[in-house]
Amino acid sequence: MKFAKRMEQFGEGIFSRLQEIKRNKLALGEPVIDLSVGTPNIPPAGHITDALCKAAAEPGNYIYAVNDQTKLLEAVGEWYKTRYGVQLDPKTEICSLLGSQEGLAHISLSIVDEGDLVLVPDPCYPVFADGPLLAGAELYYMPQKEEHGYVIRLEDIPEDVAKRAKFMIVSYPNNPTAALAPDSFYRDLIAFAKKYDIIVLHDNAYSELVFDGKACGSFLSFPGAMDVGVEFNSLSKTYGLAGARIGFCLGNREVVSALKTLKSNMDYGMFLPLQRAAIAAITGDQTCVQEVRGIYEERRNILCEGLSALGWHMDKPEATMFVWARIPAHYGSSEGFAMELVSKAGVLVTPGSAFGPSGEGYVRLALVQDNEALRRAVKLVEESGILR
Repeated sequence: MKFAKRMEQFGEGIFSRLQEIKRNKLALGEPVIDLSVGTPNIPPAGHITDALCKAAAEPGNYIYAVNDQTKLLEAVGEWYKTRYGVQLDPKTEICSLLGSQEGLAHISLSIVDEGDLVLVPDPCYPVFADGPLLAGAELYYMPQKEEHGYVIRLEDIPEDVAKRAKFMIVSYPNNPTAALAPDSFYRDLIAFAKKYDIIVLHDNAYSELVFDGKACGSFLSFPGAMDVGVEFNSLSKTYGLAGARIGFCLGNREVVSALKTLKSNMDYGMFLPLQRAAIAAITGDQTCVQEVRGIYEERRNILCEGLSALGWHMDKPEATMFVWARIPAHYGSSEGFAMELVSKAGVLVTPGSAFGPSGEGYVRLALVQDNEALRRAVKLVEESGILR
């Protein structure tokens, strides 16, 4: 058998490898506290699951959806107007995704040709780079450095690279670094994209998980953003619907139209009961959003304060459900530290090297366990002696 050469660029995903380590330890009867994969353990609010269950009980909802229901598109449009102050045409400027990951994996196929250049952040969520690679693109990594608050410095991108670039992906609040970007970054980003005729994709999956009284808006709310690009948003983390796979592409109608055309040749749309659940989530009582934010902020405090007290200093993130931390100074690699951490302490984290070249020297910890488990993780790290 012969397989596609493009697969030579991909190994087994880091999260699959981490889960295999977890399974092996559990099989030996050894406990593991998993802080690696960003899988929320906070369930959806009752009004969301009620809408899903009611729709799932209707026999007529098991046909192909094919297209997004008008009610869904109108609800998303109203959500963006109310929450972000962004006016969208539901018919032409909104497209559902079977989760943001699906959209991120496929949108490059509708924009770039083989050999085109795509700008991606570094470190970045793996599919930001994997999607363009699947489309045959060449990557240019835009460093997100600690000394610059993990915000991309557009002025550091070489002129010849900017002129070649066709597409760029950015994301704030950022996964994995948990950084926020100032308003000035978005104004500069739009000017940069217009100057070099680059399509922008902004991933905004964590806009509701912002802490300490701060707030986050939408890339599309800045003047000129709709001229140059789109935004992805997701109900996975905010509403506890990660497994349901509900996301949206919103913004520039040409980009949205191209993605819709591509998807019409790849899938049959979102399961109708999930469309009903999405409507219930974004139009219903938003108290659940505040509650989820509060839960993650409390978890952040427990983990960061607990580990910092042991001598593993880490700044409290301003946003997201992740902590991005430098590895202890006496370790030479992020993967080596992560493997020893799970081996000695039974605490599983993701090595920063999984997120690109600039991720080396860091690990990402996901706030996906309850308070008791996080306190236990701190205790296990202390007892393991790994920080000494």
